[in-house]
Amino acid sequence: MKFSEMPYTRPNVAQTVERYRDMARRARAAASGKELVDLFRLHNQLDDGFATAYRLAQIRHTLDTRDEFYDAENDFFDQAAPEVGNAQLEFYRAVLASPHKAALAEAYAPILLDKMELAVSAASDEVLELMQQENALASRYQKIKAGAQVAFDGKTLTLPGLDPYKQSLDRAVRKAAFEAEGGFYDRNREELDDIYTRMIENRNAQARKLGYDSYVDLSYKRMGRLGYGPKEVASFREQVAKYVTPLAHESMKAQFARTGMADAKFYDTTVSFADGNPTPVGTADELLAKAVQMYTELSPETARFIRFMNESELFDLVSRPGKATGGYCETIPAYGAPFVFSNFNGTSGDVDVLTHEAGHAFQAWVAAGQGMCQELANPGMESCEIHSMSMEFLTAPWHHLFFGGNERTTAKYALAHAEDALTFLPYGCMVDEFQHIVYAQPHLTPDERNRVWLELERKYRPWNDFESLPFYSRGAGWQRQLHIYEAPFYYIDYCLAQMAALQFFAASLNDRDDAWQRYLALVKKAGSDTYAGLVSAAGFAVPFEQGAIEPVAKQVADWCAKKNSELA
Repeated sequence: MKFSEMPYTRPNVAQTVERYRDMARRARAAASGKELVDLFRLHNQLDDGFATAYRLAQIRHTLDTRDEFYDAENDFFDQAAPEVGNAQLEFYRAVLASPHKAALAEAYAPILLDKMELAVSAASDEVLELMQQENALASRYQKIKAGAQVAFDGKTLTLPGLDPYKQSLDRAVRKAAFEAEGGFYDRNREELDDIYTRMIENRNAQARKLGYDSYVDLSYKRMGRLGYGPKEVASFREQVAKYVTPLAHESMKAQFARTGMADAKFYDTTVSFADGNPTPVGTADELLAKAVQMYTELSPETARFIRFMNESELFDLVSRPGKATGGYCETIPAYGAPFVFSNFNGTSGDVDVLTHEAGHAFQAWVAAGQGMCQELANPGMESCEIHSMSMEFLTAPWHHLFFGGNERTTAKYALAHAEDALTFLPYGCMVDEFQHIVYAQPHLTPDERNRVWLELERKYRPWNDFESLPFYSRGAGWQRQLHIYEAPFYYIDYCLAQMAALQFFAASLNDRDDAWQRYLALVKKAGSDTYAGLVSAAGFAVPFEQGAIEPVAKQVADWCAKKNSELA
């Protein structure tokens, strides 16, 4: 079934909640493991049905935030999702209290019970109203960004529409594009600051009601993190600051040298080569056709996957007015259908989407084909991002398709992509540490939050000079990062995944077929193990361990230095 043909019906919340309460009563009275397993199968059906309606409404809302019908449905789910989620948790609690719960671990996987325990510790009816308010705040932020209309170059552009100008070889154009972007945020400064202040207050209030000191601890539960906590993440961040930031700084110096930037500013960091950044050749439809060829040739599994995605019209890639910013992959459970959303803008980021988001989609498609319940189909987000970020590297032999077969342009993309992976790690850690600070110190004013951000810039990205860019120089650059608003504490997951992805990259340089088979095995495990368990099963070092990060980062930095010399 094509995406446009998938029917949407608003679910009956009262009926769904009552069914969960009835299932909870029956779980408490269950006399055998078989009864409990049968009830869990009913939960799977109910969960898939509600989630399908929710995802269809969400996706169609982001496709056009001005659509009045789906705007109203999005508002409906802002209220309904927490209510249904809490009813589902009541069922979880009944299952976990049952003397027969071991039957679920045997029928599904031992980690299922651990995931349910985490879920029940992260929400309750006490915070229902606060969760609904939090959803409304996130929708408010999304609408502001989606509604951006920026006058530039005689045109009215969306925020993604500015990206090609930010990569222009004309330095004045780049600077002007950054200023235009910053101007949009400055014009909305008061409302953006107000939204975030309210979000911090709201999320900390939820945490206190659930018995936590601050939202920091609650967030780790909600992110489904098993086997590690803030202490391990702090150790990871410090390893990145100590070992990766110096390597990334050297990488940026090499980039500035080859672009001839003797006095580089922040708006110069977006140009990787003196003759211009690598840009894909073709329209969105033509690039998608190249992606179809790539995945058809990569493996029998990806060939079936991309045929399903393409025939079901599960890609929406072009930026347009009213469309939400960013990119994502969501799964529509009833159809086993991943949906890839993006905003193509003519930069190499378009290629990133066709590898990154398709990596998410491939894992979701494989899990659906294995008939997994949602709890096991979805690993923790730090593990989900391994699938996407590794796919970016494992598809390298086909990247020339996107650049018209030009060898030099393809080589430039490979180098820039690896350099970006290296420099991303400090940025991701900076985003994470910023959030740890502001939730632990909720009294900080908007200006004080900005000062924290600038201090972290100096710690993690000392090469950035924000001179003459008011928005960035006042420390408000974090407001561009939608995850900080909409998905708190998610961003470090990209960094944890990047460490695994870089190890897949290194493995693929030695033996591409072996690296692919290890990746495929990882994808098939889905959410049946913890992050550390999944990384170890792939034969890689877990980055929480002291000494695990430096050799991986050094190997990538050395590869970049070699490629830089070859391109000189």
